[in-house]
Amino acid sequence: MWFEGIAWADAAPAAAGPQGFIDQMLGNPIIPLVMVVAVFYFIIIRPQSQRQSEHQKVVKGLKKNDEVVTNGGLIGRVAELGDNLITLEIAPNVRVRIERGEIKGLSTYGKPPAKKDKGE
Repeated sequence: MWFEGIAWADAAPAAAGPQGFIDQMLGNPIIPLVMVVAVFYFIIIRPQSQRQSEHQKVVKGLKKNDEVVTNGGLIGRVAELGDNLITLEIAPNVRVRIERGEIKGLSTYGKPPAKKDKGE
């Protein structure tokens, strides 16, 4: 008596017509998994790798007297460049040494925003 509903559910007749292509695709467990991985790649992984490569270009392209911002928020001018260390002058006669990886980017502090010409 307890399992009567289940027994009737198992004995249900097959679907009246052939399954559609979309029903077959969604029934396959691989397809939704591939779709989730693709969305994850395009939303998280790809933009992060683009930001990382752009950051590496900025850090490699540093030259003396560039004004930069560190990850800690210090703003200074590049006084000396080394392979791994950079010396920043953050005030007159005040210099700090930091690693190249700690450079966040070029500083825009006190500069007007650059206008992008779209060819119009």
